[in-house]
Amino acid sequence: MKIYTKSGDRGTTSLVGGTRISKAELRIEAYGTVDELNAYIGLLGDFEVNTDKKALLKEIQDRLFTIGSILASEPEQTKKQIPDLHESDIEALEKAMDVMNEDLEPMRFFILPGGHQHVSFGHVARTVCRRAERQVVRLAEENDTDYLVIRYLNRLSDYLFILCRFMAKQLGVAEVAWKARV
Repeated sequence: MKIYTKSGDRGTTSLVGGTRISKAELRIEAYGTVDELNAYIGLLGDFEVNTDKKALLKEIQDRLFTIGSILASEPEQTKKQIPDLHESDIEALEKAMDVMNEDLEPMRFFILPGGHQHVSFGHVARTVCRRAERQVVRLAEENDTDYLVIRYLNRLSDYLFILCRFMAKQLGVAEVAWKARV
């Protein structure tokens, strides 16, 4: 099977359902950003520090493929043949955050991203997640979009923030407080 079709050579792509739209459309930007996020989640799962989180990170990648499918579909197709999100997907993120939070000191300051390459990549994933969320919110303002997608992305960015703090602790890296210049 060839990976190239040449059908997008003029700057259009097909949605699930067959409608062709510009690759510059917000819908394409949104699911492209979700795809970018998925790649960063895969990277986080490859780090030894996250060995015990590999199963959840793979589950997150699966859910991001679901979100990409939802965003790449015409609304009438979404209800027919596209996998869907469940409230339990959000609850899984919340439970994982609660478990990690039990081992973390309460936050007393804003944290600067960094301190270790793994933590930095986690923060990149978090900011890509926030960008995807903003794009989906804009898309929802224009089209019929499942708000569970927005909720999932919102919770996922929270999860990634906690994961970064947890990785820093496991790696023995001090969190750097942001101190405003006065």
